[in-house]
Amino acid sequence: MSVKPIVAATDGSEESLRAVSWAAREAVLHDAPLRIVSAAALLPRMSPSRGSSSYETVTDTIEENRDRALAKAAEHAAATAPGLLIDTDRLEGQPAEAVTDSGSGALMLVVGSRGGGAFGALLLGSVSRYVATHASCPVAVIRDESESTQRQVAVGIGDVDGCGPTLTFAFEEAALRHASLIAVHAWTMDSDISRAGISFSTPAAQAIADEAGQVLRAALETCSGKYPQVHVIHDVVRGHPGRALAGLSARADVTVIGRHGRQGPGAVTHALLNHAHGPVVTVPSA
Repeated sequence: MSVKPIVAATDGSEESLRAVSWAAREAVLHDAPLRIVSAAALLPRMSPSRGSSSYETVTDTIEENRDRALAKAAEHAAATAPGLLIDTDRLEGQPAEAVTDSGSGALMLVVGSRGGGAFGALLLGSVSRYVATHASCPVAVIRDESESTQRQVAVGIGDVDGCGPTLTFAFEEAALRHASLIAVHAWTMDSDISRAGISFSTPAAQAIADEAGQVLRAALETCSGKYPQVHVIHDVVRGHPGRALAGLSARADVTVIGRHGRQGPGAVTHALLNHAHGPVVTVPSA
C-alpha cells in the first residue's frame, strides 16, 4: 500500500460527497488510504469552541455541522469502497488555507467544484479554485461525472520544457485505468506570432505548429518507455487552450493540466476549472 494518502475535503454537500466517492475509488486504484478532512467555516473574530460554556453557541453549531459532514462522508466512502482504510480529520483555520495545507505529503487532494446552496456554491467554488492552484500536491476538482467510462485520460501541455511531473501523473493515471492518453498543446494568435503579423494560413504558422508537435512528441516518448502499455495520441491545435481542453474533457475520464508555483490561476486553468465536463487534476511543476 502507498504510504501517501489520498485526501478528500467535504462540507457535507452532495457535490463534496461526489468528490469523496471519486477519491475513494481513486484510493483503491492507487492502493492508498483515504483521509477525509473538513474545516469549520468560522467567521472572522470567531474562535474554535473550547467546551467551557453550558450554552450552545454559533461556533458550536458550525463545528457540529463539520463533524456531521465528516461522519457522513466516511460512511459514504466506506459504502463506495468496502474495506478501504479511511481516516477523518477536523481542520482548524479558514477552509481555503486549511484544506490546502491538508494536502502536504498527500498523493492527491480531492475537492468538489462547489458547495450546497447559492452562497455555499460561491464559497466552496472559491475554496476549490484556491486549493487547485496553491496546494503542494496534485489537486482533483470533481465536476459532474459521466456514468460511462471513457477509458481515456487527457493532458494539456503548455510549457513543454516543464511538463515532466504533469506527464508522469497523466501516464500513471492512464496506466492504472487501462486507458489511452491524449496529449494536447494548443496555441493562439495572442503571442509573438500575431505581433509579427503571421496569420494562421501562412507557412510560417504551420511551421511553428509542426515544430511544437515535434517537441511534444519527443516529451511523450520519454514517458512512453516507462508505460509501454499506454496508447498515446498527441495533437497540436489552434485555439484557446482552456476552451480546447474543456471540450476534450467531455470524452475523458480525467483531464490533467500542469501549474507553476503557488500562485493564482492562470487564464487556461481558470477556464478549464469553470467549464470542464468532468474531473480535472492540476499538477504542480515541482
